[in-house]
Amino acid sequence: MIGPEKLWLIPLLPLIAAGILSLTSNRTLATVSSMGAMAGAFILSLFAFGNTLNNHGHQFWNFDWLQYGSAKLQLGFLLDPLTACMLLMVTFVGLLIFIYSTGYMAHDENYTKFFCFMSLFAAGMLGVVVANSLLLFFICWEIVGLASYLLIGFWYFKPSAALAARKAFITTRIGDVGFFLGMVWLYSSAGTLLFYDNGNGCLESGVLNRLIAEGTIIGISVATSMGLLIFCGAVGKSGQVPLHVWLPDAMEGPTPVSALIHAATMVAAGVFLVARVYPLMDADPSGIAHASPTLTVITWVGAITAIFAASIAVAQNDIKRILAYSTVSQLGYMMLGLGVGGVFVGMFHLITHAFFKALLFLGAGSVIHGTHEEQDITKMGGLWKVMPTTFATYAVGMMALSGMPLLFSGFWSKDAILHAAFGWESSRWPFLLAFAGAFLTAFYMTRQVVYVFFGKSHLHAKPHESPPVMTVPLVLLAVGAVFLGFIGTPSWPWFERYLEAEGGGHGGFSMEFVALMLLSSAIVIGAIFLGWKTYIKAASEPGVAVDPLAQKAPEVFTALRERLYVDELYDASFVRATNVISTGAAKTESGIFALVGQVAGLIILAFGWLSRVFDQFVIDFGFDQSCRGLQEGANLGGRAQDGNIQTYVRSLAVSLTILVLLLLWGCKGG
Repeated sequence: MIGPEKLWLIPLLPLIAAGILSLTSNRTLATVSSMGAMAGAFILSLFAFGNTLNNHGHQFWNFDWLQYGSAKLQLGFLLDPLTACMLLMVTFVGLLIFIYSTGYMAHDENYTKFFCFMSLFAAGMLGVVVANSLLLFFICWEIVGLASYLLIGFWYFKPSAALAARKAFITTRIGDVGFFLGMVWLYSSAGTLLFYDNGNGCLESGVLNRLIAEGTIIGISVATSMGLLIFCGAVGKSGQVPLHVWLPDAMEGPTPVSALIHAATMVAAGVFLVARVYPLMDADPSGIAHASPTLTVITWVGAITAIFAASIAVAQNDIKRILAYSTVSQLGYMMLGLGVGGVFVGMFHLITHAFFKALLFLGAGSVIHGTHEEQDITKMGGLWKVMPTTFATYAVGMMALSGMPLLFSGFWSKDAILHAAFGWESSRWPFLLAFAGAFLTAFYMTRQVVYVFFGKSHLHAKPHESPPVMTVPLVLLAVGAVFLGFIGTPSWPWFERYLEAEGGGHGGFSMEFVALMLLSSAIVIGAIFLGWKTYIKAASEPGVAVDPLAQKAPEVFTALRERLYVDELYDASFVRATNVISTGAAKTESGIFALVGQVAGLIILAFGWLSRVFDQFVIDFGFDQSCRGLQEGANLGGRAQDGNIQTYVRSLAVSLTILVLLLLWGCKGG
């Protein structure tokens, strides 16, 4: 078993691999070191998970990092069920993505660099998971941000990839500003950034009660203010509205990067952040469970994001972009689940989503690889015949994401969210929005599968199945996408009891739960049927047909295809304002500041001329005159020393005469 004092070994392994690969270009070493590091991290995670099976408490190990005066800044590592399940998910799914990458990136000239960045990414995410300090959490959080920038823009010679990397980095930094401010405020008020520290941690009751009791000038508690600021970081990392715009563009990186970002690591970090600091998010003076102001905001942001992104996905044609907007939507469901149902509901969907979304992205990569880099779904068709393994596993992922009843994991985790949202007393609207999002999810995924795997092919080159190194991970992920949901069913709520030791599950299949389950099943099956009926004819046309929805509602379809013009709105507002400000600053610098600089230069030049005049006509003149006087005195004195004996005798006689006269005058006076 591994305790908290050894958790640092888990992120250290991929970090060492990244360091090694930064110094070499050996492809074999890249494969062995990166795979070995992730495999080792997975094995250590299994031991850590075993430690938590009989110990559901918070095990932590803290140490002094910096000392300034009498104060100490501590970091630490935390092992609890939340940490352990995330470690297993990240290392297992990450390992499969790494294995898949060896086939997908086999012909890339920067193969070693790719695995260096991927290992750094994994190290940062694992550091986030094991941190018992919000400061250590933030440090690793920023490592994840740096690695995502490097990986999204990995094919930097493509302008779209370079722009997507920059967009992701800047957008997530906007959220991180709020996160950082909340962290600083928390440290100034609580005096610590440790989560747990024998009753003195910032997530423990003593500190939380003090933060709840302390108010702000706007009438909300300090705990609520800090929670909202920290949530800003989660909004950026997990692509929630309005900071969602970077996530769909992140698919410009290699497909394994998309799978890692959209499934197991970066986007999951934001949801994990909310789950980790949930006691702070849930802190509310009213004492109402799951109804604090912060959780209310999280609920509404999640519900809006879920329906917003699902609507846009309906009109996209790029196979990876559809999945990207699907990720944004599903992250909205996770936030909604955290807001209305607590840690279990949100984390259950995070874990299941990691498997079927990694499966879908890697399956999309297999399709792109097999169709010679084609990504437009309307140009595909009939691939189920030539890519049977990819088709079968992709179908499993599609069913899991759509929430197909009973057999697939997405059904159970999605229905847990819908059930919790239905029971939220504050409003029914989040439940209705989530229900509409579930319908749209099944519809647009059916549309995608029909275009890609059925109908008539419009490809110019003959497609082919991917090699086993790419298809075997698909099969393993498909198994997880099917069976993982059974750990959280109402009849066996093992995962809920594991995460929340005091939780007793939902009490089996209540009448309310069964009614909602039947209703959601009918919605999903109806959406799949409608999607098939709408698109099978269009996909079978000899040429690329106009989208049926575009024919019925062209204005709406165009707006959805253009992503509801959010990027254009940002360009017309924030980007343009930034350009105006920067242009004004440049003109100010070149105008006013340049003029001030020129005037200052003239003034300095004038002082220089005055200094020269004073030096030349006052100091130099006085010095020269003094020297000339000394010289004349020296010349005069020198004449008395001309070596003429007669002059010396004459001077001596004069001197004696003067001396005698003085003596005589003195005697006479006496």
